[in-house]
Amino acid sequence: MVEPDHEPSHEDGGVGSEIGLESIIAHLYRGEVDRAVSWRQRLDSTTNFAMTIMGAILAYAFAGQGAGHTTVLIAMVVGLTFLLIEANRYQQYDIWRSRVRSMQENVFADALDPSGGTEQTDWRAQLSRDYRNPAEKMPFLHAVAHRLRRVYLPVLVGLLAIWVFHLLVYGDTGSPVDNAAIEGVPGAVVIAAVGLSYLGIIVVAFQPNLKTESEGDRLAELDARR
Repeated sequence: MVEPDHEPSHEDGGVGSEIGLESIIAHLYRGEVDRAVSWRQRLDSTTNFAMTIMGAILAYAFAGQGAGHTTVLIAMVVGLTFLLIEANRYQQYDIWRSRVRSMQENVFADALDPSGGTEQTDWRAQLSRDYRNPAEKMPFLHAVAHRLRRVYLPVLVGLLAIWVFHLLVYGDTGSPVDNAAIEGVPGAVVIAAVGLSYLGIIVVAFQPNLKTESEGDRLAELDARR
């Protein structure tokens, strides 16, 4: 006698009778946590590499008479470059982090205290769509603002202070504006360009619609304390 085929359905977890949804979630959660940790380590290694390079550039800037204030400007450019690299990596990290957080909120929290219910009633459909069509959830500008607030804004402000100090102490003339000149470019133009660049950085970091703290921000802060 031939047994009737068993068709998987969403009522029994959508995976057949041998494997339940709970087992799938357990393995899935471990895999997503591993990916999130891996991308978090990539973020940390990028930050450490950026700080090492900028530190080496600053050491050279104050090592001898031959290094001018342009060396500090190069350190600023390096910092901005690594900021953009980290913002892109944070977008990738947010993909895995958001999946982990979805399972924590809607599976584990509900299992520990069912009275609280799930955070999203359609979390399974959302997670399914994410796996079918994976995409970055955080806009690039939001990622830039996040990394600025968490890491790079204090560093870039510190570089600005060092640059001003270099103009005042190590300049060839008594005027900081004249000392800021670069190969035929007037010092006033250089100072204006640096000032406008920092104004743009501050606007991005503290723009109201980019400054709202998200769950990802809070989790990132917890990660940073480990």
